[in-house]
Amino acid sequence: MSPQRRTALVSVVAAVALVAVKLSVGIAAHSLGLISEAIHSGVDLVAALLTFFAVGVAGRPADLGHQYGHGKAEHLAALAEAACLALASVFIAVRAVERLSGTSGRSVHAVWYALAAVGVVIVVDASRTAVSWRGARRYKSAALSSNAIHFGSDFAGSVAVLVGLLLARAGHPSGDSIAALFVAALVLIAASRLARANIDVLMDRAPMEAEDAARAAIAALPEVVLRRLRMRQAGGRQFADVVIGVSSAAGVGQGHAAADAVEAAVERALPGSDVVVHVEPLEDKGIRERAHAAAVAVPGVREVHNLALVQIGGRTELSLHLKLPGDVSLETAHAVAEELERAIRAAVPEVDAVQTHLEPLTEPAAAREVVGDKRTVERIVLEATGRLPRELRFLRTEAGLIAFLTLGLGGAGTLADAHAYASVIEERIRRERPDIEEVIVHTEP
Repeated sequence: MSPQRRTALVSVVAAVALVAVKLSVGIAAHSLGLISEAIHSGVDLVAALLTFFAVGVAGRPADLGHQYGHGKAEHLAALAEAACLALASVFIAVRAVERLSGTSGRSVHAVWYALAAVGVVIVVDASRTAVSWRGARRYKSAALSSNAIHFGSDFAGSVAVLVGLLLARAGHPSGDSIAALFVAALVLIAASRLARANIDVLMDRAPMEAEDAARAAIAALPEVVLRRLRMRQAGGRQFADVVIGVSSAAGVGQGHAAADAVEAAVERALPGSDVVVHVEPLEDKGIRERAHAAAVAVPGVREVHNLALVQIGGRTELSLHLKLPGDVSLETAHAVAEELERAIRAAVPEVDAVQTHLEPLTEPAAAREVVGDKRTVERIVLEATGRLPRELRFLRTEAGLIAFLTLGLGGAGTLADAHAYASVIEERIRRERPDIEEVIVHTEP
């Protein structure tokens, strides 16, 4: 048996004893206060039994049908207990008003054993309130917490009944009925608080204190941006759905590490919590665009490409490829690169460092059109497509002979079909004309 259920079982045994004592002595002494407390304790007996079984259900591990566990069983039991308490408070109030208005002819007998019984009840109420409260705080159990609240109201009600009996013994019989009304008010207040707290949980109301703690824990993490946080609670346990943003340049491993860091931070702030983290890339398009604009504005820069942002130890670094004419000296190229880096850092203060990779700019290659052997190429195209090429020409470059041809294909064909035709023709031309270095095929409908 779990410690939570043992605590609940102690409450059941205590409730049985109290109902017996209060009811028997209340009937013998005609004390409405004691009878109302007996009804109150009877409701608590039902509540303690509900708690005993609910804690057992709530302690079951998650399964296929209840993937978030069974923690809400405690809150359902506490809500049923609140309804019972509200009904009991109405009954007690009605009986007390009848006694005060004189419609009930009975009068209280404040005999010594009634006072002694109330004294014993007060001691028991105080002890079981303390036991349930310690159990609720230790195990974070909503059901045990509701028991502690009820037993505390029992203690206050028992004190009120004792005061009422003492007033009746002193010659003020209405004191017992007033004590009964006080007990009814305590029961109704406890029922409303209990119902409101557990309805909030069953309706998945966000636990604000827990949410603030989770937000603070995530905010303390570097390189992580919190985009959304949704929380709920059940059975004393917090459930958090977190969406975070990380740099789009971060790898899969970095994103997974960020998610692990968020889970650990939330679990430290809220022990025993269940955390699910979804990782999304941060939109850094604005930084890239500003960096590119600053780079191309530097005199001498001909082309900038492959801009990449990375996060390293809380610093944002930008790497890029810079193309300059191939005939410039390395000293000149280095000076242009340094000027580019200074321009980017000035225009984009979010960037802490810039790494530049220098490349020679590809200049247009010299070429001339030549007369080649068109018959072989035309035959290959005709055999493959049933049509001659719409255009065919040969260019002589430093790299070798290049054949450019345009194919006219049926408009109903797919792009995949056109690509397949082009691939077959390129392969056959290279096989039959090894002197042709490159074949470029353009397809048209």
